[in-house]
Amino acid sequence: MRIVADENIPLLDSFFADIGEIRRVSGRAMSAADVQNADILLVRSVTRVNQALLEGSRVRFVGTCTIGTDHVDQQWLASNGISFSAAPGCNANSVVEYVLSVISLHAERRGVADWSKFSVGIVGAGNVGGELAHKLERLGFDVLCCDPPRAEREGDDGPEFVSLDQVMACDVVTLHTPLIREGDHATLHMLGQERLQTLREHQLLINTSRGEVIDAAALVSRLDEPNAPTVVLDVWEHEPRIHADLLDRVWLATPHIAGYSLEGKVQGSEMVYQALSRFMGLPIRKKAGQFLPEPALNKLSFTSAAEEMDSANIAMRSCYDPRRDDARMRLAMALPAEERGPAFDRLRRDYPVRREFSSVKIQLKGTSKSMQDTFRTLGFKLKL
Repeated sequence: MRIVADENIPLLDSFFADIGEIRRVSGRAMSAADVQNADILLVRSVTRVNQALLEGSRVRFVGTCTIGTDHVDQQWLASNGISFSAAPGCNANSVVEYVLSVISLHAERRGVADWSKFSVGIVGAGNVGGELAHKLERLGFDVLCCDPPRAEREGDDGPEFVSLDQVMACDVVTLHTPLIREGDHATLHMLGQERLQTLREHQLLINTSRGEVIDAAALVSRLDEPNAPTVVLDVWEHEPRIHADLLDRVWLATPHIAGYSLEGKVQGSEMVYQALSRFMGLPIRKKAGQFLPEPALNKLSFTSAAEEMDSANIAMRSCYDPRRDDARMRLAMALPAEERGPAFDRLRRDYPVRREFSSVKIQLKGTSKSMQDTFRTLGFKLKL
């Protein structure tokens, strides 16, 4: 059994070595020749899986260790009898923690002591958007969600959804929608020139979904105008050859790593391993938890003298501070133009270990119930 896999998939040997012989290749550069003699193909979001890649190959199973599937032609796979599996929700919590960290930095930057005073509009209420809405509501935020496909599908039986225009009026607008190129609910350039004009100076726009959801050229123009919003981008149109002028104009820039916590990546591998095992009729014997190493930071302690928001900020940024990724990104993109694409991919390939909030135990001595609830909601383990 031959397995061709993106070299960036974590724990390949741990999960798949006893199933077949693994050949690692660059996901971005993966070609038809690479997969010609493969039985199993394992990818991430940078590989286009379609007829051009697979026609004439022996591949019978394709797994993507990502929540997104717009890079996979599922209709062609099905018509050719090729089984397919994704990892929906595997890194949802990682993306949620990225957004929470960004909002906390934004509140500090604007001198807002209570971050829950911000209204937050979420576009796309799937695994990521839904989990984000749940946490924000528990933290006391006013949250609005826009998800036309779900609203149409679930009707009165589903949660309350609002229009995109209503979401665009919130203090924070965060995008968590798949890339849909055509149809009634297309998201390609969903935020174009007209919609970007509605955003104002006090607002924060975050995109961790797909770069093409925002028209990059239109965003550059908007950011050059008066009263421009604050923008944070983790995803970029035309990755890895990103718009240099856009990079210069956004507040925080990261290289498509919002979902790159170790827990999120390992869970993606685990979910595809489970699907492949079921496809092959093999027992499922491995779990992600058995492969997670001890975190570098495993405990923080706060006393009764600690302020709630200050303490939460310290804890969140001890686990993840997006400004570090922003610094690495800007250094890499300062290279000559022809070197920026490979540098972008290296940032992702060589991404440092990032652990989720749940890896840290928080010791609280004489603190309020409100403070305890905040840490629980954020996902930290408590020791009272």
